[in-house]
Amino acid sequence: MAEDKDKKKKYYKDLEDLPGVGEVTAEKLRTAGFSEFSAIAAALPHELAEIAGMSVESAKKAIEASKSMVEIGFETADTVFERRKSITRIKTGSTALDELLGGGIETMAITEMYGKFSSGKSQLGFQLVVNVQKPVEQGGLGGGVLFVDTEATFRPERIVQLAEAQGMDATAVLKNILVARAENSDHQIILVEKADEVIEKSNIKLIVIDSLTSHFRADYLGRASLGERQQKLNKHVHMLQKLAEKHNLAVYVTNQVMDNPGILFGDPTTPIGGHVLAHMSTYRLYVRKSKDDKRIARLVDSPNMPEGEAVFKVTPKGIGD
Repeated sequence: MAEDKDKKKKYYKDLEDLPGVGEVTAEKLRTAGFSEFSAIAAALPHELAEIAGMSVESAKKAIEASKSMVEIGFETADTVFERRKSITRIKTGSTALDELLGGGIETMAITEMYGKFSSGKSQLGFQLVVNVQKPVEQGGLGGGVLFVDTEATFRPERIVQLAEAQGMDATAVLKNILVARAENSDHQIILVEKADEVIEKSNIKLIVIDSLTSHFRADYLGRASLGERQQKLNKHVHMLQKLAEKHNLAVYVTNQVMDNPGILFGDPTTPIGGHVLAHMSTYRLYVRKSKDDKRIARLVDSPNMPEGEAVFKVTPKGIGD
């Protein structure tokens, strides 16, 4: 019976061979980042239909056919353990902050830092942009950066200052950073969805979004649009996680906050994005100002590290203890 089943199994060489997918549709899928059977197999029918301009029924057939070409299912924990051995970390510049995070900003994960304005969120992002370009033995990953700027806060002058403080060639550092200014939430989503090819071509090892929620907060006002906002944000963050795992890169995002009027005692600071972002961020840090140039970072959530706090400094030379 098993042999008969194998004989009936159809094999597809290219995307064009899938049922309901021709040359034009295949090209649309590749442009959107669905260049492999595994990507199509894990896609949602409505998502695929919208991207490729095909019917939902045709999308379902293409997904089922793709599933026959890849192994989708359970795997033993030791296989997962072996895969996670390839995870590396970017040093932040602060020993205390690195220890809080288990060694630094982790690849295959999303690290979110939220806090009030001027708390140091963007400064850590700038520091990581420089540090990731260092060799592995110096706490970097020897790779480039994708920087999505949503608040017009990207400052190459600050990058130059940080690079020179590390004794690095500032011009070379700037050339390894690909910057895009997101005009709205839809543009932000598209930039991430089309990042696949750029990541491979430019050896990208870090994606920074500063800030993740700014446009979503501005584009979707009121309770009536909250559901749509959260749905799009959820899809956006899932795409970031998918890129992190596929390319073994790190994702660092900053997040805005608001004061929760329901909290009468204690700190009312609440991050934007609700449960969607809270569940999807692998590491979640809350940062607040202290005296002088000191900052206090608290690890709010992590799958493997205990809650704790770290004190670090933001100086003209960068992040330090």
